[in-house]
Amino acid sequence: MESLIAFLKRYNYVFVFLLLEIVALVFITKNSNYQSSKIVQASNSVAGRCYGVVTSVFDYFGLRRENELLAAENAELRARLESSYISYNLRTFEHEDTVYNQRYSYTEAQVIKNSWNQRNNYIMLNKGRRQGIKLDQAVISPQGIVGVVVSTTDNFCTVMPVLHSNSRNSVKIPRINTNGSLVWTGGDFRYARLIDIPTTYRLRLNDTVVTSGMANDFPEGVMVGFVEKAYTERGSGFYTIKVRLATEFTKLDHVYIIDNRFKAEQDSLMARTQKED
Repeated sequence: MESLIAFLKRYNYVFVFLLLEIVALVFITKNSNYQSSKIVQASNSVAGRCYGVVTSVFDYFGLRRENELLAAENAELRARLESSYISYNLRTFEHEDTVYNQRYSYTEAQVIKNSWNQRNNYIMLNKGRRQGIKLDQAVISPQGIVGVVVSTTDNFCTVMPVLHSNSRNSVKIPRINTNGSLVWTGGDFRYARLIDIPTTYRLRLNDTVVTSGMANDFPEGVMVGFVEKAYTERGSGFYTIKVRLATEFTKLDHVYIIDNRFKAEQDSLMARTQKED
C-alpha cells in the first residue's frame, strides 16, 4: 500500500495532466460536431486496428487445428484417387465389366519428434496400433516420400525415413521408365542417391524421380525428387545419381500413413513362391 501511495505522489502531475486532457476532449466532443466526428473516427480507427491484431493472434493459434482438418481431408481425398484402387477386368465372351477394389488407404498423422542430421534418423508420429498402424506401412508427406513404419505402440509409431543408412526404396525415372534403388549414405539431408540405373540410358538434369510401385509399401508415382547430378565409376555400367529430395524433412508436420490392403496377401504369395522354388 505504501508503495502505491509513493507511486501516486511521484507521478501525480502526470495523472492530473491526463485527467485534464480527458475533460478537455469531453467538452470538445459535446460542443463541436466537427471535432466530435473527428474524434469518433480516430477512436474507431484505433479500435479497428486493435481488433485486427487480436483477430490475427487468435487466427495464428487456430492454425494447428485448421492444419489438422486439412490433413484429414487430404488423406480422404488421396484414398479416392484412381491409383489407390486395383482394376479387375472381367471378360466373359463379349461382355467386359471393370470393378475397382481399393488397394491403398491413408491415415493422417502428426510428427511429434524428428531428426535429420544423424547417420540414422527416425521420426515419431502420434498414431499407433489402436489407430490401425502396422509395421512396414509407407509414410508420405504432401511433398513426397518420407519413409516406412518400423515400430508401433498403442498410440505412437516410429518411422525409418529415407535419411537412414538402412533405408532402401524402389524408385524409377518415368521419362526413361527404368527402376533403381534410393539409398542414403549420410551428409546433406536434402539429397539422397539413386543407384542401379544402367549407363545405357541418357539422363537429364531435373529428371523426375518417383516411387516405382514394385515394392508392397509405396503406391506407384509418389514424388521422390529430381536428378541433380550423375556420375559413373569406370567399368561399373551403372550411374550413381544425386537426387534432390522433394520432401523438406526439417519442416515435416503432417504426414500420411499408407495401408496396402493387399500387402499380407502379396507377401504370403511371394514367400510361398520362394519356398517352392
